[in-house]
Amino acid sequence: MNRSSSPAHPHRRASGRSGPLLERLLATSARHGRVTHVEHVPARQAGQAQWPDWVAETVRERLEVQGVSGLWPHQFAAAEHVHRGQNVIISTGTASGKSLAYLVPAVTGILSGATVLYLTPTKALAADQLRALQELSFDQVRPATFDGDTPMEERAWVRRHANYVLTNPDMLHRSMLPRHAAWTSFWRRLQLVIVDECHTYRGVFGSHVAQILRRLRRVAAKYGSRPVFFLASATASEPGTTGMRLTGLEMAEVTRDASPRGASTIALWEPPLTDLRGEGGAPVRRTATAEAADLLTDLVLDGVRTLAFVRSRRAAEIVALSARGHLHDTELALGVHAQPSRAAVATPVLPELRLADKVAAYRAGYLAEDRRLLEKALRSGELLGVATTNALELGVDVSGLDAVLIAGWPGTRASLWQQAGRAGRDGQDALAVLIARDDPLDTYLVHHPEALFGHPVEATVLDPDNPYVLAPHLCAAASEIPLSDEDHLIFGPAALGVLDELVERGLLRRRTTGWFWTSRDRAVDLADIRGSGGSPVQIVESDTGRLLGTVDEASAHGTVHTGAVHIHRGDTYVVDEFDLEAGVALVSAASPDYSTFARDITDIRIIESLRSRPLGPGELHFGSVEVTRQVVSYLKRRTQTGELLGDDPLDLPPRTLRTRAVWWTLPNSALTELTHPTDPPNDQPNDQGTQARTELPNDQRTQQRIDPPDDRRTDRGTDPRPGQPSNQGTQQRTDQPGDLETRRRTGRRIDRRADKRIDLGGAAHAAEHAAIGLLPLFATCDRWDIGGVSTELHPDTGLLTVFVYDGHDGGAGFAERGYAHATEWLTATRDAIASCECERGCPSCIQSPKCGNGNEPLDKAGALRLLGILLTPYLDPSEPSPDDRHNRPDSGLPSCSSIARAM
Repeated sequence: MNRSSSPAHPHRRASGRSGPLLERLLATSARHGRVTHVEHVPARQAGQAQWPDWVAETVRERLEVQGVSGLWPHQFAAAEHVHRGQNVIISTGTASGKSLAYLVPAVTGILSGATVLYLTPTKALAADQLRALQELSFDQVRPATFDGDTPMEERAWVRRHANYVLTNPDMLHRSMLPRHAAWTSFWRRLQLVIVDECHTYRGVFGSHVAQILRRLRRVAAKYGSRPVFFLASATASEPGTTGMRLTGLEMAEVTRDASPRGASTIALWEPPLTDLRGEGGAPVRRTATAEAADLLTDLVLDGVRTLAFVRSRRAAEIVALSARGHLHDTELALGVHAQPSRAAVATPVLPELRLADKVAAYRAGYLAEDRRLLEKALRSGELLGVATTNALELGVDVSGLDAVLIAGWPGTRASLWQQAGRAGRDGQDALAVLIARDDPLDTYLVHHPEALFGHPVEATVLDPDNPYVLAPHLCAAASEIPLSDEDHLIFGPAALGVLDELVERGLLRRRTTGWFWTSRDRAVDLADIRGSGGSPVQIVESDTGRLLGTVDEASAHGTVHTGAVHIHRGDTYVVDEFDLEAGVALVSAASPDYSTFARDITDIRIIESLRSRPLGPGELHFGSVEVTRQVVSYLKRRTQTGELLGDDPLDLPPRTLRTRAVWWTLPNSALTELTHPTDPPNDQPNDQGTQARTELPNDQRTQQRIDPPDDRRTDRGTDPRPGQPSNQGTQQRTDQPGDLETRRRTGRRIDRRADKRIDLGGAAHAAEHAAIGLLPLFATCDRWDIGGVSTELHPDTGLLTVFVYDGHDGGAGFAERGYAHATEWLTATRDAIASCECERGCPSCIQSPKCGNGNEPLDKAGALRLLGILLTPYLDPSEPSPDDRHNRPDSGLPSCSSIARAM
């Protein structure tokens, strides 16, 4: 096998063009064959630049000093909408100058006495915009950030004097709106609200932001202002619709990009299979982080300024540490320190730095001053390589980058283009490399480039009417200004029903003049807008008592459990104790050669089917479910190779949420010829049941095969019927001599000695694993946002059932998107499994590294046949005509009333 565990030897880079950069990375023979596709994007010339007539002379002159000769056509169009008082969303590519499109009308308005509110999802972007404003040095423009990093003594000055306030949804929600009276002067003159990088406001977080913006409109109206909303987005599908859902206002859209762009090369890269074997003897690929560290090393050796995007804070630290180690080893081998002449960019500030010191990690969780120093070092060229989370995906100005490495599919096409666009700013040519993880979706994409290129980006998914989101914001709005009957025009018709429920729960009081918040508690505390779920858990060093950082409570079970490896600022720690009641994880410094991954089990119960339709011979449903999850163990995997070292048990309590799910069922008749020869009868619980399982602490419930959010998966068996739990668990399927049970009467079982039969439970389990991995291609979500369950016989349906659910209370719109695009989604799932080169299944197709049942049982061939049946157009011979398909016998899903009785 072609493998490489170290970077290539250094040589000088002869050209700054992206083509030679890729050739450089492929100079090592062991890397031949890793590139599955190369896409060349040609350069684009700029449109004609001009100034609107209404732009003040001082604004024009100051911008021309900065090298701006006018507005490109898309900037001009967006600015004109604002000048005419029209809400607008501009949706163009990275580095297309969206900030100038809102800056010109914003500064023009401030010069006439107005105020401007700028919202950004990250502090880094706010700090970058503040720097740009300060460099323009307009005397009448008083910009200031107002976020968690703003010292208390400065906040009073911002409230009284700032006329261009840069903040984030969190601060607007928790401080500015609840204390709106302290901002009276600002609200009265508010003329423009800028919502930057609005494509990031999706799912539950986006739904919360949508309600915060509605509350902002109410507060502004109280003080007599009707601000224009300017939304800036990366290239997105249906931007006008997205803008309207986010703000509740009609929105003009500008989508034609007229900015100049250099040529770029985008390579799809698949790490090689190694000689290692994982669960079930499956082949293991080299990790994307190890591959990214090697490529980053080579690019830094060549003086190429590079960003390496990774999927987690821990991965950012690992890639930076590995690259620094490679560079250090290379310098020792050469017997020299790095010289300034080796870099394409001079480093006058710290010319004596060795190459290993020119690589760093950047992520959330660092102190504000540390982040600003890293950003400055990257802009100046002091840093040549930075491993980062998506914290640097957004519009922070890091001009002059040559290359971008993307270790793992970033979740959406919009994010892919946003990250790739970080290289080649200022019209330079650039290289971007998407490195596939050992994951079904990544594998599918590097072998199906048509799914990425020449394909429109996704529509943003959010649901402002989600009652779990709407209810706490109605309480917050009532505490700010009592709600009236007219407020349904802002919050939508769903608000009336939610208000009645809030009154019944005693959270609001109804009077003749409206709805009032009467509690002494802060209403804003009811809304956890980023879904962190409770107070953060503190990470404390055991020996010194030093606070290292925090992690949100919802993630703590899976990230700082006892035995977990935690990385902070390049230092590695192991969790000694996780105290749930105190909310503290005690850690000690250590140097393990492994990483840890939590596994959990899930139980799911159908509450209500909201929509359904035929799918092949089966049924597809979308509805409400109740999910109970519990972290039960964690894996240890060797950091560099991914080799499995162990699976240690944990004792943590279960967590429950009500959410939305999409699920499909197949009737018994469709499965007759698929049944595995070793399946025992499923109506008699015994020790040779249909699934491997691990019991929850409450042994009156059994588990199903699952894929919970954070990509954690396990199995469960079946309950006899809804409302009648059983404590009879089943064990993993085994072959029993003489077990020739035939059940031709129901079609569920056939002769066990027949050829070409499949493991039915393993087939459903494998199909579910792969479906979880592919849904993010059709819904703007990350696989961490969704979970899944599969079972050969679900107690609420009486049939083989596979679920995929939103990992947030009330749902996030992702499962609904899966329901709407089920045929395309499941077709891609089947294709991803079929295109994988392994024989029986591996992490690139049907295995999950966090499956709570150790990826057993899985049947790759069976999954392909099962999905093939589901996707085959079906005509039941017992039905009179295709037009009557909807009248075929019920799938077995109980009615809402029967479920209610079972509860």
